[in-house]
Amino acid sequence: MNARTAALRSGLARGWIEFKQTWTNLDDVVGQLVFVVLFLGTLFFMRNATLPGTALSLGAATVPSVLGAGIVFNGLTGAAGYLAVDREDGTLLRAKATPNGMLGYLVGRTTALSLQQLTSLAAVLVPSLFVFSSLAPDGAWSYLHLLGVLLLGFFATMPIGAALGSLTKNARSTGLIVLPVMGLGAISGIFYPIIALPGWVQTVAQVFPMYWLGLGMRSALLPDSAVIVEIGHSWRPLPTLAVLLAWSVIGLTLAPILLRRMARREAGSSVAERREKAMQRVG
Repeated sequence: MNARTAALRSGLARGWIEFKQTWTNLDDVVGQLVFVVLFLGTLFFMRNATLPGTALSLGAATVPSVLGAGIVFNGLTGAAGYLAVDREDGTLLRAKATPNGMLGYLVGRTTALSLQQLTSLAAVLVPSLFVFSSLAPDGAWSYLHLLGVLLLGFFATMPIGAALGSLTKNARSTGLIVLPVMGLGAISGIFYPIIALPGWVQTVAQVFPMYWLGLGMRSALLPDSAVIVEIGHSWRPLPTLAVLLAWSVIGLTLAPILLRRMARREAGSSVAERREKAMQRVG
């Protein structure tokens, strides 16, 4: 077994262990449960409202949008947050000092974050399938379609999140990433049709992956009658594929460059300096 293969295997094992550890930490479990309960409660109370121009439940129409937004939010902020914390506490420095350690670290973090996102998605989707019978009308094809969009979403968000995380100075700086992502959620048609927004806002939303992930999720899980509230009355599968692939290429191009630059700058003195500043803030 060569060194890179060993790093990949250790990274996968590390990711699985970290994922399991999230279920042994009460704060992590409560945080995930609160998120799921809030969204399910909101969707449940929306069940009797209908999507404008259709007989489809507004709650059902919102489910795939929420899933798409969750993938973007967790992919960007989760990856950035992990990197910022691990940079501050010296985890990245230890990975850098190990042969192929950065590769194993990135595989581990990506594995853990992907499993967490899949768990969150299932926690919202499975109950919703029982509440809203109109979801996944094409059976197995709907789920395969959903899986394809989900994989594209991972590639379109997590590398960008890692790139942004490599630019942050410390864990508290990740708030500068959270706020713009929340702003994108407000204009990307998550809780209401995007066609209700001004034209220029629609144009801005379509530059970023959140709108397209929501659209892809809706095309996978909703009946064709729901397309009436989409831009151009179309699911636009080719533009969805093109935009998500474009963001994937951008992320996969930038992330390795920025991560290598960040790793080169890591040293014991810089970690000690960040710890000293953190202790001063606490004191």
